[in-house]
Amino acid sequence: MTHVVVLADTHIRRSGTRKLPDAAYAHLERADVILHAGDILVGEVLDELGGFAPVHAVLGNNDAELAGVLPETQLLALDGVRVAMIHDSGPATGRGARMRRRFPDADVVVFGHSHIPWDDAGVDGQLLFNPGSPTERRMQPNHTLGTLDLDSGRVVSRIHVLG
Repeated sequence: MTHVVVLADTHIRRSGTRKLPDAAYAHLERADVILHAGDILVGEVLDELGGFAPVHAVLGNNDAELAGVLPETQLLALDGVRVAMIHDSGPATGRGARMRRRFPDADVVVFGHSHIPWDDAGVDGQLLFNPGSPTERRMQPNHTLGTLDLDSGRVVSRIHVLG
């Protein structure tokens, strides 16, 4: 089994005081793989995450410093599961069909941008998964991150509220 910690929209700046909450580190310590769906802002965050497990990340709309470093999309094979990543999946209306067209071979599409946790079936069984944000909840009631437990093609997804 592969335990994947999924983050998005961390928005941590070099000169700011924002950091990942302690509860996020408890999850990261158990990670086999870390996915970050964009709005990372600085490479130091990727370096820190890489100290826990291999990191795969995509470029967010606020990641000007990481342009040319990170791809806009990724497609990974993890423990028999095809996982696509993109920062902005567009509006909720039509998302399922749009992501199926964009990533026809993906079992799971991980995305961010909205800061709204999302763990729901898309078209033809494709899982659409947004972990929310561990640092900037905006209009959401809680800071969150996600996990995907992958086992020979099976996926168990979960959104975790960070205290």
